[in-house]
Amino acid sequence: ESDTASEISFQFNRHKKTPSTGSHSSDMASVSSVSGSVLSVYSGDFGSVDAQGTVEFALDYDEKNREFQVHVSQCKDLAVVDEKKGRSDPYVKTYLLPDKARMGKRKTSVKKRTVNPIYNEVLRYKIEKMVLLIQKLNLSVWHNDPLGRNSFLGEIEIDLASWDWSNRKLNWYPLKARSLSAVNGVDHRGVMSLSIKYVPPGSLGKWPKNPPSGEVHIWVKDVKDLLQLRPSGVDSFVKCYVLPDTSKKSYQKTRVIKRDTNPVFNHTIVYDGFHTEDLKDACVELTVWDHEKLTNHFLGGIRLGLGTGLSYGISVDWMDSTQEEVAFWQEMMLAANEWIEGLLPLRSL
Repeated sequence: ESDTASEISFQFNRHKKTPSTGSHSSDMASVSSVSGSVLSVYSGDFGSVDAQGTVEFALDYDEKNREFQVHVSQCKDLAVVDEKKGRSDPYVKTYLLPDKARMGKRKTSVKKRTVNPIYNEVLRYKIEKMVLLIQKLNLSVWHNDPLGRNSFLGEIEIDLASWDWSNRKLNWYPLKARSLSAVNGVDHRGVMSLSIKYVPPGSLGKWPKNPPSGEVHIWVKDVKDLLQLRPSGVDSFVKCYVLPDTSKKSYQKTRVIKRDTNPVFNHTIVYDGFHTEDLKDACVELTVWDHEKLTNHFLGGIRLGLGTGLSYGISVDWMDSTQEEVAFWQEMMLAANEWIEGLLPLRSL
């Protein structure tokens, strides 16, 4: 049923379900390295002010240099963050969505003590026009806080596929409250087809067919509608971890499928060392990546678990499964030794 199969052990210290404060940081150090893999568009303090005012900017694409240019001119009537001093220290930040991790952010200088800042700066992205046209531009204005708690002042989001590229003039746009779709990561990243199965200890009769401990089988079938980051397509592969174990023993990956936004992997992974009670505290993380020579780019992922926010009594941010992912995992837990088929949307993690 699959052209590749791999089997590895799920291992960590189960007896440390309620570790002391002293052991917490060392036990969980490797967990944080996975959960922080993708930066958020929104980082900072949102509750202090309401969005108001306008921003003046222009968009252009330099065909010769293959460069997208955002000319940020100025802002007017921004919200006041520090009411006692009657001041804001604003700057403008841009992202290309949905793949904010790949293209990165650009930002202007900070203008101090003004709600009418003048920038006259150009933010540049080296990107092919074909790729640019499947992106959205997120332009947001922020108050810069020396202590790092930057305040959101407003944003505008533009679908570049429908942008009038003959319009190179500076225009004014009203700043809006932050987009719920971007905050929640609701963007189309593709859909993964997979099956999972749990084999409890001692459920298959006598050895050698009977596993001495439980097994979780993950069959990654295919992915549809991946983001196309280059004109030639995307060279994708899938990574798999069983959290909280982020060691090399837990890490598995499929082969790379080249130049295909609908790759078929047909890859099965088996994790042994599972006891039934572990299913409440573990999480299978599957992430899809675009492979390039120098670095790999995150495309989307899913997390299969109960989504309780806790793992062995410890609060963790990767226990954040969606309702669909939780239902899929619960169905596996209730149907031992049966393949459970699913079609799950990829998301930001």
